[in-house]
Amino acid sequence: MKYFFGILGVLIGTMMVIKTEWIVQAFGSSSWAETHLGSSGGTRLMYKLIGVLLIFVSMMGVTGLLGPFIMNTFGTLFNF
Repeated sequence: MKYFFGILGVLIGTMMVIKTEWIVQAFGSSSWAETHLGSSGGTRLMYKLIGVLLIFVSMMGVTGLLGPFIMNTFGTLFNF
């Protein structure tokens, strides 16, 4: 099942990177992204970064690196 969700995540992330203009037309622009990431292309950059992050996280999930990464990064916060 992890392979199915991993491939699905990679496909969705790839489509977010390739079809960014369609996403902007369908969902509109983000005022926060336009302010903080650029004046005319901030929303497009935000969608592309989210897509690349989704691809990266999906690949980590498929290879089994996501759990150890989360535990090593945030595990000390929950150490009682």
